[in-house]
Amino acid sequence: MIVPRYYENLSVLHENTMPARSYYIPASKRMDNLVEHREESDRMQLLNGTWKFQYFNSIYDIQDSFFAKNYDTENFDEIQVPSVWQMAGYDIHQYTNIRYPFPFDPPYVPQDIPCGAYVHNFEYSRDEKASKAFLNFEGVDSCFYVWINGSYIGYSQVSHMASEFDVTDVLQDGTNTVAVLVMKWCDGSYLEDQDKFRMSGIFRDVYILKRPKQAISDYHIKTRIEDMLAKVEIEMKFYSPLNVKISIEDRNGAVVALGSIAEEGTAVLEIASPELWNTENPYLYKLILETENEVIVDHIALRKIEIKDQVIYLNGQKIKFRGVNRHDSDPVTGFTISLEQLTTDLTLMKQHNFNAIRSSHYPNAPFFYEMCDKYGFMVIDEADIEAHGPFMIYRKEDTDYNRFKRWNEMIADDPAWEEAIVDRVKLMVERDKNRFCIVMWSMGNESAYGCNFEKALEWTKNFDPDRITQYESARYRNYDETYDYSNLDVYSRMYPALSEIQEYLDKDGSKPFLLVEYCHSMGNGPGDFEDYFQMIQDNDKMCGGFVWEWCDHAIAHGTAENGKTIYAYGGDHGEEIHDGNFCMDGLVYPDRTVHTGLLEYKNVYRPARVISYDKESGELVLHNYMDFDDLKDYVKISYELTQDGLVISKGKLPEVSAAPHSEGKINLKINVPESGKCYLKFIYHLKKELPLLDEDHILGFDEIEVSKDGAKCKLAEKWLQKTAVDSELQVNENDTQIHIKGREFAYTIDKRTALFTEMKFAGREYLNHPMELNIWRAPTDNDMYIKSEWKKAHYDKAYTRAYTTEVVQGKHGVKITSHASVVAETVQKILDVTITWKIEADGKIDADIEVTKDDEFPDLPRFGVRMFLDKKLSAVRYFGMGPQESYCDKHQATSHGLYQANVDDLHEDYIRPQENGSHYDCEYVELNNSRYGIVVSAENAFSFNASYYTQEELEEKTHNYELTESDSVVFCVDYALNGIGSNSCGPVVLDQYRFDDVLFRFQFTLIPYVKG
Repeated sequence: MIVPRYYENLSVLHENTMPARSYYIPASKRMDNLVEHREESDRMQLLNGTWKFQYFNSIYDIQDSFFAKNYDTENFDEIQVPSVWQMAGYDIHQYTNIRYPFPFDPPYVPQDIPCGAYVHNFEYSRDEKASKAFLNFEGVDSCFYVWINGSYIGYSQVSHMASEFDVTDVLQDGTNTVAVLVMKWCDGSYLEDQDKFRMSGIFRDVYILKRPKQAISDYHIKTRIEDMLAKVEIEMKFYSPLNVKISIEDRNGAVVALGSIAEEGTAVLEIASPELWNTENPYLYKLILETENEVIVDHIALRKIEIKDQVIYLNGQKIKFRGVNRHDSDPVTGFTISLEQLTTDLTLMKQHNFNAIRSSHYPNAPFFYEMCDKYGFMVIDEADIEAHGPFMIYRKEDTDYNRFKRWNEMIADDPAWEEAIVDRVKLMVERDKNRFCIVMWSMGNESAYGCNFEKALEWTKNFDPDRITQYESARYRNYDETYDYSNLDVYSRMYPALSEIQEYLDKDGSKPFLLVEYCHSMGNGPGDFEDYFQMIQDNDKMCGGFVWEWCDHAIAHGTAENGKTIYAYGGDHGEEIHDGNFCMDGLVYPDRTVHTGLLEYKNVYRPARVISYDKESGELVLHNYMDFDDLKDYVKISYELTQDGLVISKGKLPEVSAAPHSEGKINLKINVPESGKCYLKFIYHLKKELPLLDEDHILGFDEIEVSKDGAKCKLAEKWLQKTAVDSELQVNENDTQIHIKGREFAYTIDKRTALFTEMKFAGREYLNHPMELNIWRAPTDNDMYIKSEWKKAHYDKAYTRAYTTEVVQGKHGVKITSHASVVAETVQKILDVTITWKIEADGKIDADIEVTKDDEFPDLPRFGVRMFLDKKLSAVRYFGMGPQESYCDKHQATSHGLYQANVDDLHEDYIRPQENGSHYDCEYVELNNSRYGIVVSAENAFSFNASYYTQEELEEKTHNYELTESDSVVFCVDYALNGIGSNSCGPVVLDQYRFDDVLFRFQFTLIPYVKG
């Protein structure tokens, strides 16, 4: 064995590492730009770049001492550091959610551990004023051994935390060689079972810090805010004591406090009339620590986070976390995330109204927290701990109760793991203790509860009593034992039903309720943002939540012939143990293209809402949902009045004053037309420039209907108008068909289905395939559980059969009534249906479909008519909710309007294809080309979908780049669809969004036409 087996020894977590300390970057002189340009410090020598690399399938394959001085690496490959070796083509990608990718045999891992040998030459010049040298690794997965110039330096683990080594005595002026052996797995891997692709290597920055012999080793900033005075306490530790000059400057560079310290202890400085930090005004003071040969520049945010009467306050103000869970993930670079990539994420989050981030499920790179200080995000910092795998080991009694009860036995409640678990929490807290964006420490994720987490919480609370603690997995424990929860500040849950939340608030409510994960954003979804929002706002003990999750995780493998990126997820790399596309559950695509779910979130969490509007008096009442700013200081409000989707008047509101979480009033008189569907839309624009946001950025909108009683969309009414044309239609029928012929049209109805098989108008055939009654949809990711019931009911195989058909001719047309059903093999009749078609002399078709569902069957996916239209009918115009897709429970980001699009544009290209692109609450839709078209109009609103892909194709194909267009425009006109929800990892669709109707009636008018 080329190295000692520390990787399976719980008593050796680190060897020769420096004590954990706060993160900072020193320089020889004052440098104010080291948050985003730390590499410019003359005391930081970045070792990133091209390194020599050799991958080994097994630790036993390494026979040579590759770390020896002057070892010949000519036959090694090259790899970029930082990176993960799977992205460089070594090993295989593997995505798993809960299960360990190796046998559960702690602390042992497979004997043939894949590993990577890294070697890098670099030049070093000793600085006499900074003669000490400390080698830093900010992230290595999973454990590693280090040598310099052939000398062993040390060993460390904890993938997402920094390891620092004193290398002063082994460095030489001139060329030096660092060698690193990285193991894919170690005993620590049992604590790193996070829901993500498993990747390995040196994935964060590597650098040397040059330090004076006499220098600050660590400091801890604490603040106290008392009335109009802020006290800043700086507890200082040294390698060797020296005089430190301390100064604090405000945003304009004016010195507001001075102090000094010359020995270990605490310096106290005072700031009069302090500016407090919050997410809407992230005000930072600059801290300068100056010694004889070194300057450290840091930042201070003055803020106070506390819990009073089970309510969370920041600076004395009740707050709500508008949060999101964020993994480090990129389809090209994997875990390796640059400052530029991070800035993209933070910018998008600000643009979409988030104010908080959970670093799920491990600490991020240290500059992440500096940027959250700067840009105004509250953070839950989470320890690099997830031991989810024990939940999935074999149990004779295979029940959820037993699995939850015994989950903690092997790790969480086994004292053998105490040091490892507490170490990970300490490393996080010590490194990030000076980052004021962090308002909450999380002990980790989904690892159950036991004595080890009790110890971790106890240490955390003793070290830092001023921050909040959370650990959702505290609820999973041996139910026969009593545990200590006294150091846990919030009651946090993942994906509870609204009824569960209400039950806690009614029966317990002893701690603030935190939705640490909710609204699982997988594929088309989520559909319940608004419902959770209402619950969060309804009770002060509800402190908000963190959506799961920010981005889809996938691996990019170039471009397909159709131009789409080939994104791979679990199982696409030949791995046996995987969890499919469960990693595709974000609000943005892997390349950060915005999902419709993110647009939904943005408007649900808009800064203000219209509470009421009185059309007669003009009184408008607005509620300010911001935590700190008066509404008049944060937003400008414009408005638009539309009639049938066209803007007929617009303007700007005067300032509306409303304190945070309160209401303001203003008067707005508008003239509403007597006819047409009229909506008043209020658009909220950012009034001031903020970090990452420009002035006038649109923060959201409200829409209220102001139509006169009974008013309808005039465009829809126009197509519904009857034209009493006396023109005898020719009706011929045989055993299987009814032929109806008028002056400009010829229709055929199949008597076996009661549906149209041919629809010719002005000499053109509109239907490429027979019309269908449609109850199926390509299951969404959020349909993953109900889908099994749907398939058990054979909804996906259902078809229409008719029993009897009656034809009645009249003066102006023909009426065809059929008794029919929707049936499927092996099951009883699903729907009993009466279908009536009234065909007028001009070719207009009135549909009246009355349905009785057998209540034995589950909720329907949908009900409507599916047509396969001439592909030339590619231009779509509709009055309804748009412009993006909308559903009964997912339409908060859409508004009523008259929209135009191409069929291509209506498709939402989810990486795993599924139901998408429907439009809710429509009164009229038209598909056309430059010469002819077809219209659907109705008295009662409907949904429609126009796509080049059939639902069968969307269901069959597992990746979007595999999709093949049909020969038609697939046009679905729906009475209703089942809600979207978030049941992929959340509660079932709420009752009000279920399509559980037993009796219903669908009426609409279908009109083929020729222009001119």
